[in-house]
Amino acid sequence: MSSKNKTAQAVRDSRIADNKKASFNYHVEERYECGLVLEGWEVKAVRAGKVQLTDGYVVIRAGELFLIGCLINPLRTACTHVNADSARTRKLLMHREEIRRLIGKVEQKGYTLVPLNLHWKNGRVKCEVALAKGKAEHDKRDTIKEREGKREVERVMKQRQR
Repeated sequence: MSSKNKTAQAVRDSRIADNKKASFNYHVEERYECGLVLEGWEVKAVRAGKVQLTDGYVVIRAGELFLIGCLINPLRTACTHVNADSARTRKLLMHREEIRRLIGKVEQKGYTLVPLNLHWKNGRVKCEVALAKGKAEHDKRDTIKEREGKREVERVMKQRQR
């Protein structure tokens, strides 16, 4: 295995959760990487893969970013003296200048902040956030048509190779 394949494999292994609905519901314009403030039981649950990101979204309050709607389900072996709230609001960490730039863009009509994925980087959980614009219904239909067309072409090519 070449070094390029090893790094690609390491990137795939570092993924924790993906928001697959994001690319279907939004046009992604810019991507940002943020740190994520977690409690101890949440880190253990993330390592076990107990994360759901599909209904998550990012809001800006008092110049800070917060991740809402991301579910981290506690493990059964979690501590009994800790009150585990799986849907609590989690703070995202970003440089002040980047947050100011995002505030200006989000205030424009139609832009929103959407979490794309959670991943590991240097032993820490990071969240990739996208500045995105919502898709209209006809755009979603176009996406479905393109996906089905690609699937059909692949099916035909596979049959020809036999």
